[in-house]
Amino acid sequence: MASLKDMRNRIGSVKATQKITKAMQMVAAAKLRRSQDAAQNARPYAERMAAVISNLAAGVSGDGAPRLLAGTGSDQKQLVVVAVADRGLAGGFSSSIIRAARDHINKLIDAGKDVQIIGVGKKSRDPLRRMFGDRLIETFDLSAERNPTLATAQPIADRILEIFESGQADVVTLFYSRFKSVVSQVPTAKQLIPAQVTEGETVDLAGAVYDYEPSEEGILETLLPRNITVQILSALLENMAGFYASQMTAMDNATRNAGDMIASLTLQYNRSRQAQITKELIEIISGAEAI
Repeated sequence: MASLKDMRNRIGSVKATQKITKAMQMVAAAKLRRSQDAAQNARPYAERMAAVISNLAAGVSGDGAPRLLAGTGSDQKQLVVVAVADRGLAGGFSSSIIRAARDHINKLIDAGKDVQIIGVGKKSRDPLRRMFGDRLIETFDLSAERNPTLATAQPIADRILEIFESGQADVVTLFYSRFKSVVSQVPTAKQLIPAQVTEGETVDLAGAVYDYEPSEEGILETLLPRNITVQILSALLENMAGFYASQMTAMDNATRNAGDMIASLTLQYNRSRQAQITKELIEIISGAEAI
């Protein structure tokens, strides 16, 4: 059985840990608001970009369509981009994204596809390397970036375009966590290449007659690479909001658990101290009676 001194030290250690988790919870709560606003503000821009591309794509077909829109005509070579957090202590935030990507990658491998993986975020490297080995061709460490910007997303987009243009990938899919609420973040897959054109996303011009200058193909050639950067930035902002929400929840749970542990250890300490005092009193009384 542990001595009273050991129990006092353990209670003090748990109290110190509780102070840390409480502070981390408050910091995460403060950062969550800004990250949530940034993610929500980026959504209309990304959605409008997709709508403009859909509107332009309606007038493009055949051999004139850009490869980023039409694809290569094959889906044999798959590139999967897995965007997670750079830091831990956020519950299962990163692992939920990796699980969703793992299931998708395993289905592709079972179907005989050639799969390559890019990890975004320091927490992606070790799990993906352990599960898929040399299929993980590169990771991006964003821990030095306080807030994602276009400059943050651009190197990732450039690498994706380089792989696609060199013929190493036919389809590119991005995995990230879409922020819904403080208690709900949804692992999401988004196809970046070929660009997905969804009906109903076209821009309503209220019957206006218009011509494109230059041509639709020329505009798409410029817009499609930029769209990849925008979609990656939007995913990084969603991830940041989801990370702080998960961290705030995890640290709140840790603080509560520490409080329960302190209460349990204090009760155990008091009982042991009472038993020791009682034992000492019995020894004193027994000694006095013997005299």
